[in-house]
Amino acid sequence: MRKTIYLALTLALSAPMINSCRDESLDPTLQQSKDLGTSINTLEDLTAIVNAGYNRMSQTAYYGRDYIIFGEVRTDNAYSNSNSNRFVTPAAMKMTPNDAYAADTWAQIYAAIASANIAINKDAASISAGTPGEINQVKGEALIMRALGHFDLVKLYGQQHVNGGGMSALGVPYVTTFREVDYLLPKRNTVQEVYTMALKDLNDALAMMDPALNRDAHYFTTDAANALKARMALYFKDYKLAEESALKVIESGNYAVASKAAFPGTFTTDYTANQIFSIAASETDNMGINGLANIYQKGSYGDVAVLKNIFDQFAVGDVRKDMITYDGKFYRNTGKYPSRDPFKDDIPVIRYEEVVLTYAEALFRNGKTAEALVYLNMIPANRGAELYAAATLENILLERRKELAFEGFRFYDLARTGRDIPKVDIAQTFGPTSVPFGSYNYAFPIPNSEIGANSNVVQNSGY
Repeated sequence: MRKTIYLALTLALSAPMINSCRDESLDPTLQQSKDLGTSINTLEDLTAIVNAGYNRMSQTAYYGRDYIIFGEVRTDNAYSNSNSNRFVTPAAMKMTPNDAYAADTWAQIYAAIASANIAINKDAASISAGTPGEINQVKGEALIMRALGHFDLVKLYGQQHVNGGGMSALGVPYVTTFREVDYLLPKRNTVQEVYTMALKDLNDALAMMDPALNRDAHYFTTDAANALKARMALYFKDYKLAEESALKVIESGNYAVASKAAFPGTFTTDYTANQIFSIAASETDNMGINGLANIYQKGSYGDVAVLKNIFDQFAVGDVRKDMITYDGKFYRNTGKYPSRDPFKDDIPVIRYEEVVLTYAEALFRNGKTAEALVYLNMIPANRGAELYAAATLENILLERRKELAFEGFRFYDLARTGRDIPKVDIAQTFGPTSVPFGSYNYAFPIPNSEIGANSNVVQNSGY
């Protein structure tokens, strides 16, 4: 498969391909691909296209492993011990434009976006065997998928944190078409444009979706759309919108913070009350040795070890401390994504606890400190941890670090708050060494394969 935006996806509609979680099953050549204009005729066809997008999101280069790990190994939470030479360059923040991690994740996210675009752009009037509401629901899921994909891309490749770039800096191409000749070589949109278009996609999804037609937590829902709006707004310092969007999820009454006793099980059990959106995995459909369990735990890979600094943040009695173990050489994340042989744990992408902490930070940023403290303390109160005496930015970021550890959030919290990548108790082989905020390597390089294929895409600063 050529790893460029405009060749990221060509899709046949046979049931075996849709049901497979393997990416190669979803990528026949352009010549082999069916004419999508005539292949999507029913609600079932449209749903199959969007389900293929979810499968693409589950792949190793995206939420199946790498995207989550990128948010941890570049921080004071974790590092690469180079046991099998995986994640060495991202962890050291010493990548090149030929780095396979940059190229693979770029291609995989755009492939998921391509699935979404096929569904979004299909004329609803030409689809049979489904009500208008059911068709709009599936199209709404596709809009959410497109918004999340571009947001994830801009966090990884955008220049907003490099050399004071801000919202006018180069982001990524916001792709809204599939194989249309006039749009095969898109330019990079600014970060502001990416944010604006992603918000529009989420608002359009909410306008056409019906909460009564929401599928389960393995699919995007109206609650997921509001949770993503809150996540994006917090990242881009749109605190009023972050507060409003998080509150909608809270007021839905559909979710609850997991109790201390229940919390470890939320990473081994499907459809728990704190899961808003999760990547599905099963005993027969998972990333196997190329998934999260095998990279975090001791074994044939085991490259991503935990820094003692994060282990020491948890007091005795905090259930999250017990989810980190010491194997005699390395501290390990064994509590999140723990199952091996089979690697069957779902991967939570949006948890209710994140929404609660987003709401707490938005309240604090908006001057509502007393209310912010109430929501901040909802998390430690359910983890066996000491409550906070005050809602401060430091306390909120600390609790986000503790609650969301090893789920891919830490780097982006450091970046969005303008912080250096700290050097802590590093005894590792590869890891960050006091990289100052604004450095070129706060952004991944644009893959050389993309620049070679698309003359309108320019390289990031420093590469």
